Amino acid sequence: MTWRAAVLLLAGVPTLPFWPDPVPAVAVMTAVVLLLTAVDLALAAPLHGLTLDREGDRAVRIGHRATVTLRLANTSGRTLRAQVLDGWVPSAGARPDVPPARVSRVGPGGVLVLPNRLTPTRRGDRPAVTVTVRSLGPLGLAFRQRAGRPATPGWTLRVLPRFDSRRHLPEKLSRLRVIDGTQVTRGRGQGTEFDTLREYVVGDDVRSIDWRASARRSDVLVRTWRPERDRRLVCVLDTGRTSAVRVGDVPRLDAAIDAALLLTALAARAGDRVDLLAADATIRATVTGTGRRDLLHRLVDALAPVHPALVETDFDLIVAEILRRHRRRSLVVLLTALEPGALAEGLLPVLPRLAARHRVVVAAVHDPVLTALTTGPPVRPEDAYAAAAGWRALAERDRVRAALGRYGVTVVDAPADRLAPALADTYLRLKALGQL
Repeated sequence: MTWRAAVLLLAGVPTLPFWPDPVPAVAVMTAVVLLLTAVDLALAAPLHGLTLDREGDRAVRIGHRATVTLRLANTSGRTLRAQVLDGWVPSAGARPDVPPARVSRVGPGGVLVLPNRLTPTRRGDRPAVTVTVRSLGPLGLAFRQRAGRPATPGWTLRVLPRFDSRRHLPEKLSRLRVIDGTQVTRGRGQGTEFDTLREYVVGDDVRSIDWRASARRSDVLVRTWRPERDRRLVCVLDTGRTSAVRVGDVPRLDAAIDAALLLTALAARAGDRVDLLAADATIRATVTGTGRRDLLHRLVDALAPVHPALVETDFDLIVAEILRRHRRRSLVVLLTALEPGALAEGLLPVLPRLAARHRVVVAAVHDPVLTALTTGPPVRPEDAYAAAAGWRALAERDRVRAALGRYGVTVVDAPADRLAPALADTYLRLKALGQL
């Protein structure tokens, strides 16, 4: 209905030639409804008298629940009857306590509190999109609603990566204490860092005698050693296309992040300096090991928004960045995939430069699909072709492992749920042998 026809009905002057006389009852009813609607709209609280604000959690670990509260203040002189839709991106998992269809009443000067429970399903920054407020009249016949009024307050919830391997940390720390010789039943330990001097006893290696200290004390003293402290550990995360492959329910990159977090927590407790580099065709994130107390927190925060990029990884860039940043010999842990094409063409040509200066460990998530293809008996003819493809892929992975081993690289290849403890065990073994 146009506004001209509405004006004629409200004026009670139905003079159109095709209308019968007297005026039909439906025209009168329509006029009454339009009049009530106009009055209802006029009595609805104005949108410019509303202000929005938020408070609540800024960060949450994926799989956990966060609460972000929306506060709507009615600064107008009318009672607000509102329907509020607090919009977030779908992966934020927003579940409002007050359904959007419910009408809430807020008196003049009152505040409406709307908690929103969020259970995110993806890492990264999950922003609030927009808040839609519908101000209804007393009769519910009309409402005010306008895009951008009131202004939506900005809010971003940072979803931190999983750290499921944390449960392995107490056991690894116990092994570290044994290696480091900090228990009551402490032995000499192994390593190349000087610990203390003590008197010579039969059976000690004569090469460990400190002749200058012995001359000063007029007694034979030997040096004792302990595993190295303040060593350098560089975790490198490959965020290229191979990290986007889903292994089970999560991308390969998420399993690599979990392993990096456990290794960082363990190395920081051991007194080592940990740096992190995430890169593909460009540098995505860097974290330096200064301030070990908050190192793990900074690492988690830096890795939260890092996602796989569908590009080839530039290993030349990664190696050049490591050599530029770390001139002192370090343990470089490269978390990538044992993909023959990517490593043979990208990593192997530049690996000699890296292995000449640093100790290198390559950690990769083993794909369970390959194991399933090569273990199950073929039922259909196409199963035989799938099994042959699986065996070929495993053979190519073995050739890559052999090529890496020729440069002295240690390879850790484990399923997603075992990669983190396997990598931590490799670190502890290298530390016990003094090979960092």
